Amino acid sequence: MSDIFDETNMRRALGNYIPDGETLLAGIHAVMKEMKVTGVFGKCVRTEDGLAPDGNGGIIALSKRKYVAYDVYIGFTQSLLTIVECERNKYFYQFSNKWSGDEGDVQEITSNLPFADIGTCFLLSDIQSCEIKKGWMGSVKCTITMKNENYFKLIFPKRGGLGGGMPHHAEYREAIIARLKSVL
Repeated sequence: MSDIFDETNMRRALGNYIPDGETLLAGIHAVMKEMKVTGVFGKCVRTEDGLAPDGNGGIIALSKRKYVAYDVYIGFTQSLLTIVECERNKYFYQFSNKWSGDEGDVQEITSNLPFADIGTCFLLSDIQSCEIKKGWMGSVKCTITMKNENYFKLIFPKRGGLGGGMPHHAEYREAIIARLKSVL
């Protein structure tokens, strides 16, 4: 059985991104079909594998995208939606040092921020829309669009893999779907 379909591994992977005071309420394995995440970061410089704080650094606008299916864990806490890749992936990145938007959109970097960590946690209150449709063989297709136009196109499989490594998959899948519907 693949380590991907193991509830303990899923909880550990999602738990790495959940801040103190929050608790994972439900999490499942899903398939990401497409994603786009953007962010604007200030007082930082770009390094080989991320962003680093720098008092003399400028603003970096970043766009992170992927258009190929890959495995992720998706879960939610009291206030957060968390999406974490199951295995290391490569993404398409675009960078710009120009930003003409609102100053409130700029996140100041206070510690090194790996590119892999960008686009993992989102406030549930930042979800603008969520479209849920029936998919093939009992799966559920889900498109989540955030208020800042970030989006995720996911498939929630009916089962959590073979071998019983994710015994709560069906229960948690329904909880995630219900929670996504309730935030709108």
